[in-house]
Amino acid sequence: MTPDGADAADAANPKDVADAKRAMTEDDARMLNRLARIEGQVRGLQRMIEQGKDCEEILAQLAAVKSALDRVGTHLISHHMKDCLEDQTGARLDPVALEKAFDVFFKYVQCMSFSASQETE
Repeated sequence: MTPDGADAADAANPKDVADAKRAMTEDDARMLNRLARIEGQVRGLQRMIEQGKDCEEILAQLAAVKSALDRVGTHLISHHMKDCLEDQTGARLDPVALEKAFDVFFKYVQCMSFSASQETE
């Protein structure tokens, strides 16, 4: 039992508390804004299907949603990696150089995944 009467098992993990108290950054706000736009695109997809829109139109919208989600994922991964690298090295990394390196890496990964999907057909 904790001093406030809660069970010890119910006590929050200190890391969770620290994460919850972390102030939302401009970057977080941009990501949430992007996700809200994606949410709107998904709702649009649902309406298109309900309204019986042409398959080609639906697939074009689906590709746009997938691309937007991929960009959000890429951004989140790259920024998490940047934070980890800076924490481990104790040095500030050049954000422009790092972003360029991530762009090259992710283009390579996309190329490899496209190549692998072609081999399975």
